[in-house]
Amino acid sequence: MRRLGSVQRKMPCVFVTEVKEEPSAKREHQTFKVLATETVSHKALDADIYSAIPTEKVDGTCCYVTTYKGKPYLWARLDRKPNKLAEKRFKNFLHSKQNSKEFFWNVEEDFKPVPECWIPAKEIEQLNGNPMPDENGHIPGWVPVEKNNKQYCWHSSVVNYEFEIALVLKHHPDDSGLLEITAVPLSDLLEQTLELIGTNINGNPYGLGSKKHPLHLLIPHGAFQIRNLPSLKHSDLLSWFEGCREGKIEGIVWHCNDGCLIKVHRHHLGLCWPIPDTYMNSKPVIINMNLNKRDYAFDTKCLFNHFSKIDHQKFSRLKDIILDE
Repeated sequence: MRRLGSVQRKMPCVFVTEVKEEPSAKREHQTFKVLATETVSHKALDADIYSAIPTEKVDGTCCYVTTYKGKPYLWARLDRKPNKLAEKRFKNFLHSKQNSKEFFWNVEEDFKPVPECWIPAKEIEQLNGNPMPDENGHIPGWVPVEKNNKQYCWHSSVVNYEFEIALVLKHHPDDSGLLEITAVPLSDLLEQTLELIGTNINGNPYGLGSKKHPLHLLIPHGAFQIRNLPSLKHSDLLSWFEGCREGKIEGIVWHCNDGCLIKVHRHHLGLCWPIPDTYMNSKPVIINMNLNKRDYAFDTKCLFNHFSKIDHQKFSRLKDIILDE
């Protein structure tokens, strides 16, 4: 699996953005919109955006695979957030100063506690050995997904720690027009970030599974490269998102040569998301579990067992995969 950039921090927009005092289509109760101007940002230019690899921005929740208790483990995103007093102080400062970088944080006192196993995300700024908050006042980080943790039950449904495998959606290696659901060794995913999508994640924009039979999958970041992207102009990108089948996606993430990740979301361009017919659901998908080499005894209700039963079956789109008892 080709390895591109890892999502460890908030990604900047490819364009300079501006705030409009209008209700957000992205977040309920948000009274403003963040919209892209026509100017390419300095961060994008500094990262050599024109030679970067554009990929589909997938709508789910971010995960990370790294070691825990000496084994490869799936980790869920958990940002450390300020307590009420610190958050109020931070917001008051922003209203008066506009620049969050000038704010003084007392990391030991200003933030809510996190589990002992929590680790800060890579690449975030450190001061005297302490991870520092980003411009939103959050410290991005991760917690391991334990098997019986109800809070992360949808995360744990896509991994099996006994056999050290994960359920992954990617392109079929021999046919870029075909998607493949397969069991991948967790060791193959070490130090990668992935997106968890499915029935109970972010309103399920891809229509996976059902309430009775939830279905969740992992997609490695950068897995879906965009082949025919137009020039990096606001109007051309807007036309691409609105006018072609490949543009029926949440957004674009550019993977730059220096490891920097730059994005644009449909909402930056004033476009709607989610949409009825996503590009992800325009492709057929095949189940290739690749479990022939050893004897796997799965729990009868787990996703791995369900997919083993329909191994080698092909579906016209992801939405058509129905998991029966």
